[in-house]
This record gives sequence, C-alpha cells and structure tokens, in this order.
Amino acid sequence: MQFNEAKNKFVQTWGALGSQWGINKTMAQIHALLMVSKEPVSMEDIMQELQISRGNASMNLRGLMDWGIVYKANKPGERREFFIAEKDLDELATKIAKERSKREIKPALKVLKEVSAIQGDTSEDAVHFVSQTKKLYDFVAKADEIFEKVTEYKDNWLGKLMMKILK
Repeated sequence: MQFNEAKNKFVQTWGALGSQWGINKTMAQIHALLMVSKEPVSMEDIMQELQISRGNASMNLRGLMDWGIVYKANKPGERREFFIAEKDLDELATKIAKERSKREIKPALKVLKEVSAIQGDTSEDAVHFVSQTKKLYDFVAKADEIFEKVTEYKDNWLGKLMMKILK
C-alpha cells in the first residue's frame, strides 16, 4: 500500500468511527487528517483533501476546537489560517472523555435524578421504577466520578503510574 492510499484509508476509517465517540463523519475525517499531518494544514487544503465545502470545513473545525482537540496554528508570512490536532494520545482521550461526559453523561444523570424523584404514586410499579432509576443514577454517578478522578490524576506522578498500570 502506498502512502497516499494508506493515509486516505486511515482518514476514511477514522471518519466512520467518529460516530462511536460522538461526532459526525466529516468532523472525524478532518481530525484524522490533522492528526497524521506533520505540518499545520490550511482550511483550503482540508477542503481539497476531503472534497468538502468551506462552510462544512469551517463548522467542523470550530466543533473540533470546541472539543479542545484541534488548535489554530500560525505560519509566519501566511494570511491563511492553519490547524493542528492534539498529538498526545493520552491528552486526546482525556479531552474526548471529558467532553462526552459533559454532553452525554451529565444530562443523563440529570434526567435520572429527575425521574427517580416522582412522588405521590405508591403503586408497586411506581415504587419499583423509583428504586431502579435511583440505582441506575447511583451507578452512573459513581462511574462518572471515578473517571473524573482518573483524568484529574493523570497530571501527577501517581495518576501517571495508575494510567500505565491500567494500560
């Protein structure tokens, strides 16, 4: 397999996997392209490489920057904007996990807390419903708390040791 073919296959595959971590295909393809690029890449080059419109590129780059996994980069003497991706895979995984928690886990916890607080209905079904949703809330909250602690500790020596052990 030649370099360009391998690069294209990686970008396409990463794009298909994007939905697994909460982003659309084009956003994941842009991220993949930036992640494997040695130098910062201009929006025009992204558009040409992926055959996408300026609006699509701009919107998805903004989304990736909101996630904190893509940054603007300056090139002396250039007026165009250039972009780079987070290259540290531990940092990338942490940022993605934090963002997914904020967008998915926290709202789910809010709903679980809300629905497990129903009052006035003492039927067997309602009591069972409240019991199960409280258990689910407790479980998800504990899992989210553990993950938050692990990502907080990754910056100190003990956390780094724990991350190595977990790998």
